[in-house]
Order: sequence, then C-alpha cells, then structure tokens
Amino acid sequence: MSLRDQLQTALKEAMKAKEADRLSTLRLINAAIKDREIALRGESEAAVVDDAAILAILGRMVKQRQESARAYEEGGRLELAEKELSEITVISEFLPRQLDGAEVGSAIDAAIAEAGATSIRDMGKVMAVLKGKYTGQMDFGAVGPMVKDKLA
Repeated sequence: MSLRDQLQTALKEAMKAKEADRLSTLRLINAAIKDREIALRGESEAAVVDDAAILAILGRMVKQRQESARAYEEGGRLELAEKELSEITVISEFLPRQLDGAEVGSAIDAAIAEAGATSIRDMGKVMAVLKGKYTGQMDFGAVGPMVKDKLA
C-alpha cells in the first residue's frame, strides 16, 4: 500500500470516527501534496508525487511544527503549542522510524564505502547516497557535520 493510499484510508477513518483534529491535520497533509503536484505540472505532464517526495513533505511539515511549537511556548501560548505537537503526532504516524545514533553512524560508514569517498570533496556523493536510502529516517542537517568529520 502506497503512502498516498495510507493517507486516504486514514482520512476516511478520521471522517467516520468524527476525529476533528486528526481530520484537520490529514487534510493539511493532502493539501501540501496537492500543492507539490500543482508545482510539478508546470515542469512536466506527469505530475505525480511519489512516496519519497511525500516523505520529504511530511518531514518539512514536522520541522515547521516543531519550530512553531517552540515559538508558541516561548511566547506563553501553550494551547497553540499543544495543537502543533498533536499535529506532529499525526504526521509522524506516516514517517518511517527515525534511526538512533549508532544506526546513523553505521549508515554513514556504509554510504562512505559505497560512494568510495576519500576526502571532504566527496561529501556530496555521500549525502546523495544517504538521502536516497534514508529519506525521512534521519535529520540530514545533523548528519552533514558528522559526514564532514568522518571525511576530514
């Protein structure tokens, strides 16, 4: 079952169960996917967003909500922060499990070996391998410095 099918099934179940908050978040996810499809239509005829692109969209949505929740907490708007955190919970259901520190380290080592990287100049190749295999499973903003350290 594709990620898009899982989202549609969850949307229907939320409608039937009358879960307003969950339904709202699922509709936001679908709107983000449709926005991406519309943007792709200008580039090519086949405007279909695949699972990897959906995972990237979901990852961005989680990151946005984390930043918003932090800002709301700092501003003393705890009810809005709580709403953002509940949206993160719903979005995270469709993301793959995040890798822990040891798994990230071994994934970096494997990617360096696969790319044949020997110096910092090969960092782009290593990151491309990691993004191809682990999209949605690790924070590439945090992984970049780790790759740099191993190649230096």
